[in-house]
Formats: sequence, C-alpha cells, structure tokens
Amino acid sequence: MSRTTPVRSIAAPALSMLLLALSMLSLPACSIVPKKEPLSLYAPQAQVQPDPSWPTVQWQLQLPRPHASELLDSPRIVVRPSEGELQVYHGAVWAEPAPDLVQDAVLAAFEDSGRIGGVGRRGTGIAGDYELLLDIRRFESDYAGGATPQADVEIVAKLVANRTNVVVATRTLRQRVPASGTAVGEVTRAFGTAMTNIVQELVGWTLVEGERYEKANPPPVPARANATKR
Repeated sequence: MSRTTPVRSIAAPALSMLLLALSMLSLPACSIVPKKEPLSLYAPQAQVQPDPSWPTVQWQLQLPRPHASELLDSPRIVVRPSEGELQVYHGAVWAEPAPDLVQDAVLAAFEDSGRIGGVGRRGTGIAGDYELLLDIRRFESDYAGGATPQADVEIVAKLVANRTNVVVATRTLRQRVPASGTAVGEVTRAFGTAMTNIVQELVGWTLVEGERYEKANPPPVPARANATKR
C-alpha cells in the first residue's frame, strides 16, 4: 500500500495574514512610502550699525526669549493673502522660530555695539540690572490687497529695572517692507530689512532709556565691609 504525506492545513486567520502580506508586496512602492517634499530654510539677517549718538553704559541687560503666539512660535513662514486669512508657505521654513530669530539678532546687535557692560540670555548666569521683554505681534508676509507682499514685523518692547521691578519704558516698533517679488526668497530678504530697522531702533532706544533711568535712580552705595570703628 502506498503511503501519502499528510498535508498540513493552514488556519483561516494565518491564511488571511499571508494573503494580505502578498498583496502589499505587489503594490507599487510609491503608494506605501510617500515622497518627502524638499524644504528650503531661510534665516533673515539684521545688519545693525552702531549709532554715534548711542550712550555707553556700565549696567548689564538680560534678554529673555521673546513671546509670540503659537502660530508665530514655529518655523512656519506665515503669509496673509487677504484680510482675515492666514496661510503658510509650502516647502519653506525659517531656520528657527521667529522668537529665536529676533532674540539672536537683538543679542548680536548689543554685543557688537560695544556700548554695554554686559548682555546675555536669561539663565546664562548674567545678573542683569535690566530686562528687555519683547512681545512679537506680527511676523508675517502681508499682501494687503496688492500684487506683491510686504514683510510686516511688529514688536512691543518693555524695559524693566530689576532693582526696583519698574517698567522703565514701553515702545511699539513696526516695519512694513515691500518685497521685490512674490518668490519666498524675495519675501525673506524683505524680512531681513525689516528686522535690521527694528533692531537698530530697539538697541538705541534701550540704551538711552536705561541710562536715563540709571542717572535718575542711581543704585545705593554699598556700605564698606570693614568700616572703621570709632
């Protein structure tokens, strides 16, 4: 009598899994792994030149990270195609979120000015006599009804004296610089000009207002540690 080899049956769930795996292998690769869109990074630069009228000060300044809305506190480049409508450019992002771009530009401008005793980010160990608080209200490309956009940057600055916890001065700075075209590169160059103008004004204003308050409210003279006994 001839002997036959028994055939092993495949359970229904295992068979279903096998058929699903074979069907996925037969699909084109592009339908399984989506293609990544290339991203272009942009970093507008502020080119600030020290003004001869700026005072040279001996006090130190802390620069906390600027505040911004959730939309602006991201690498996305915001565009306003029409009033009440906000979008973002596709395939293009800032190298850093707007608050970091602004903080880096302001910090570099103070350091390069040579007019201040010390300046640094909050948390870096610098005991600042003053703090410069910045609130970014606008950092967007705005068409404003035109054929080409303009870089619209608005920042509210508050200078605070840490010794007295007093707001020394407040200022709103805004720049609207037309772009030379609609391409993202042309728009970001307009942002560079807007940032240059704002940071230039901001640094000079901070030095003048801080020094004015410092002269009107000099710090108390510390008592001598080894005072002579009578």
